[in-house]
Amino acid sequence: MEYILGGAAAVVAAPILLPAMGFTAFGGVLAPLLPSQMVALAPVLSGGGVPAGGMVALLQSAGAAGISEAGNAALAAVWAVAAGVANAL
Repeated sequence: MEYILGGAAAVVAAPILLPAMGFTAFGGVLAPLLPSQMVALAPVLSGGGVPAGGMVALLQSAGAAGISEAGNAALAAVWAVAAGVANAL
């Protein structure tokens, strides 16, 4: 049961949490929230520029355009497994 609840909670919460964290559809990331700090740190860690396909790019894309059906399925699967693992501990 924890698997189902964890996956469902992630799918419901993601569209609410991403904009609340600062990953928005309007004007990119919001400062001084977490995304602006991630954008500032990504070039340092990657040797220059924000890597395409990296975590910052993925989160900004999801915050700006929403999460696709495939993305929702992946999100639900990851969080379902995480909920099950957390319950087992």
